[in-house]
Amino acid sequence: MSIPFVDLRTQYEALKENIQCRINNVLEHGQYIMGPEVAELESRLSVYTGAKHCITVSSGTDALLISLMALGVGPGDEVVTTPFTFAATAEVIVLLGAIPVFIDIDPLTCNIDVTQLEAAITSKTKIIMPVSLYGQPSDMDEINAIAARYGNIPVIEDAAQSFGADYRGKKSCNLSTIGCTSFFPSKPLGCYGDGGAIFTSDDSIAQTCREIRIHGQSKRYWHTRIGLGGRMDTLQCAIVLAKLERFDWEVAQRIEIGSTYNKMMDELGVERVRQKADRTSVFAQYTVLIENRETLQELLSLKGIPTAIHYPVPLNEQPIYRGYGLAIDTPVSTAVAKRVLSLPMSPDASEIINHVWAGLREALEHVSHDCESNR
Repeated sequence: MSIPFVDLRTQYEALKENIQCRINNVLEHGQYIMGPEVAELESRLSVYTGAKHCITVSSGTDALLISLMALGVGPGDEVVTTPFTFAATAEVIVLLGAIPVFIDIDPLTCNIDVTQLEAAITSKTKIIMPVSLYGQPSDMDEINAIAARYGNIPVIEDAAQSFGADYRGKKSCNLSTIGCTSFFPSKPLGCYGDGGAIFTSDDSIAQTCREIRIHGQSKRYWHTRIGLGGRMDTLQCAIVLAKLERFDWEVAQRIEIGSTYNKMMDELGVERVRQKADRTSVFAQYTVLIENRETLQELLSLKGIPTAIHYPVPLNEQPIYRGYGLAIDTPVSTAVAKRVLSLPMSPDASEIINHVWAGLREALEHVSHDCESNR
């Protein structure tokens, strides 16, 4: 039995008619850039999150970049963030000449360790940028409170993996000054290419982001600021609109499947990323922490079970960022990076998780037997 790591095919079959209809509508009206589906999607997502403004953009990376630009980040500024994330989080900081300041993570959730945040703040701190990793929001209330004490430092939630998650009665992407998400195909709400969105309830920030995404124009051929080509294609917006029709069901399924996985891992005695009781996770990845990772990956592969590692090397240990970033000691990130392993996860994965559980159990028994034999 061979199973997909992210099952986009089953999702497409369930939504095929609506997706095709949405695509055909775009082909008929021919407005491939900033067509009516763009404004429709922004309105729908604004209502969904509760944020006043949604600005769709060309990728989750550009969502972060445009947000930093809108907040005036430049050379010499410091942005406090986590090293245990995808490179885009730090990449956009460095592209603007700013300095990523990496602090360690909570060993249970793998999100930024809020107890280390204040020690990292200096007179040069311009932004605090936590990542809502694996689909679970960071400790946003605590982060916002610290930011407020130090002169109302803006907070950008890198919510590339957590769109759809709840945090203390609010939605991810509407928890701070700005929230940014990604519609990369494998994300909880994905398109069929690149796409992303910026969320804010600040009118001035929203207007600035809208201008930056269209080459800094306040109106056609009137450039008021430096910008970039950061628009989300109409076709991709149409696809996300089609996927929204069953998104609530998908979020519920992700939570249910994640809960089932949790029970299975606890039964096997496998350490896992933990979820806090005051928030939900949309399980962009389902991640465990194990020893003998490479051996287990090979054994699971033989059983047709794909795996992935998110992320094998913290950013402050990557060759390029050693020269650009500042890091307080981050031993948890280093240790976790050597043990994390992500298992197949999709809203349509309920029929395969027993196979994954059985395969993991057998693989663990095999590794344990080999370890005993080598003693």
